[in-house]
Amino acid sequence: MAFFRDAKSAAALAVLLIGLPFATSEFAAYQIALFLIYGIASQGVALCWGRLGFLPLGHALFFGLGAYLFGGTLIAAENNPAWYLVIPLAVIAPAVLAYLIARLVFARSTRSGPYFSLITLALTMLGFLAAQQWSGLTGGFNGMANVPDIPGTDRYATLYWLVAAVAVLTTLVLALLAHRPIGVMWEAIAQNEERLQLLGYATDRIKAKAFAFSALLASLAGALFAAHQGIVTPQAMGFLLSTEFVIWAAVGGKASALGPLLGAVIVGFASAELREKYLYWEVFVAAIFIGVVLFLPQGVAGLLKRKPASRIAPQVAAPLPSAPEAGSGKVSLQLDRVETAQGGVAILNGLTLSLQGPGIRCVIGPNGAGKTSSFNVITGRLPLLAGRILLDEQDIGGQSAWRVARKGVGRKMQVPSVFPDLTVRENLALAVWSGRLSALTALCPGPLGWQTSLLTGILQQFPELNAQLDAPASTLAQGHRQALELAMTLLPEPRLVLLDEPCAGLSPAETHHMIHSIKSLVTQIGAAALLIEHDISAVAALGGDVYVLHQGRLLEQGSLAQIQASPAVRAVYAGGRK
Repeated sequence: MAFFRDAKSAAALAVLLIGLPFATSEFAAYQIALFLIYGIASQGVALCWGRLGFLPLGHALFFGLGAYLFGGTLIAAENNPAWYLVIPLAVIAPAVLAYLIARLVFARSTRSGPYFSLITLALTMLGFLAAQQWSGLTGGFNGMANVPDIPGTDRYATLYWLVAAVAVLTTLVLALLAHRPIGVMWEAIAQNEERLQLLGYATDRIKAKAFAFSALLASLAGALFAAHQGIVTPQAMGFLLSTEFVIWAAVGGKASALGPLLGAVIVGFASAELREKYLYWEVFVAAIFIGVVLFLPQGVAGLLKRKPASRIAPQVAAPLPSAPEAGSGKVSLQLDRVETAQGGVAILNGLTLSLQGPGIRCVIGPNGAGKTSSFNVITGRLPLLAGRILLDEQDIGGQSAWRVARKGVGRKMQVPSVFPDLTVRENLALAVWSGRLSALTALCPGPLGWQTSLLTGILQQFPELNAQLDAPASTLAQGHRQALELAMTLLPEPRLVLLDEPCAGLSPAETHHMIHSIKSLVTQIGAAALLIEHDISAVAALGGDVYVLHQGRLLEQGSLAQIQASPAVRAVYAGGRK
């Protein structure tokens, strides 16, 4: 398993750090401890940037807060030992602040990554100004001086061992989390956040918790920094330090738990050596950074990286909870005078549509009729400007995509939407976990082996997927990718399934197989399915009622024979055949 390779790397790091003080001087160990402290903070940046795909530019805010709070607590504890009880809060408080910031930003938009970076940058600047001006608490420009040692340590000797132990521990924890369900979810957010929301994952909350954890690493590093330096100045909360965290993460490898430590030590030593010999040493450091970005996109750690192994246990069955919204045989959907628009252009103009009970229905109509838009407004991807959307008499109109999914709605996109860099097995696992995975079980290895009878049936229906379980989804052919997304849509066992052109790009033989599989699997989960299709022969094979949309309204509803006989339909629509 890949985690054991990472554990071996952490063990090698531990051995190296244990031997360094004996192979070098105490001053060298003191320097290395400082670089490791910076590396721990950089691990937090790498977690957000390398795993989840958003770049925090203000991690020095939490580093500085941790340093000031921890240093102030140690100073207060000299006169009153009861303050030692507050030390955990001093480290945790910046993480709580980070969570609140991230919740406010990410809850507003799924595409808030660049704005989030700028907001964290602005907050760091404010923190730096506050540290300078709030001299009564921070010491102002001169800083908070005379920070005592952590009890039982000496900053010039034994503190090194504490810093080294924390560095090894954080590396192990990050490696462990990367090989748990939460690690798969983090990478899925970076690759296709919208798809993950359509599976029912509250990605804004996942990102907020990850950012809070990254801030906890920065705060912990800040606390060690205060004890290491004995003084905390506003520069510990400045933009320059935030930038250096980003550089160290990039140089070492932002996708690796060990990389940021390597980056901080390498750049730290290089800076120390060059500073003594060259006037423009910053130019050399910048050249190192540019060279790594251009020629080592995975950083120094990328040189040590082997072929990744799948995190999902193959052919291991484990008990799992039932999907909370699994089909019960009773399902109803009603769109009542629904209106929506995009960019000021009306798309749906009072669409009224209803269905009762399980089974497959098709939605047809010319391009621009509002077929995909009707699915988008149901799943929260377009705003509901007027009307109501009722699922089993519950109003789901205007809700976010993940909330609609948790109500029992599965959605397949018009263009196959998967997680390209995850394996097929990991893509399927994310769908199996949907609605079944709790915050606690996301940290446990058990869900990596979860199986369902539906998953077994799907792999029997699509043997090409079964043969490529450990291949990245990006390597699949178009037809296989369509099958994968269909599987992901059905595995949460929704009550209502929305399939947008599942046969697009398929050959006649593949289309026939896809239709047979859809009918079989939808019947197995007892769901109602709405399927957008342009191929009339496919519509005939699927059976069931047909809804004809035109100009954002329902033009006709009935059997395919009734639709084909309708003069109104003939006037605006003609179906094609493959």
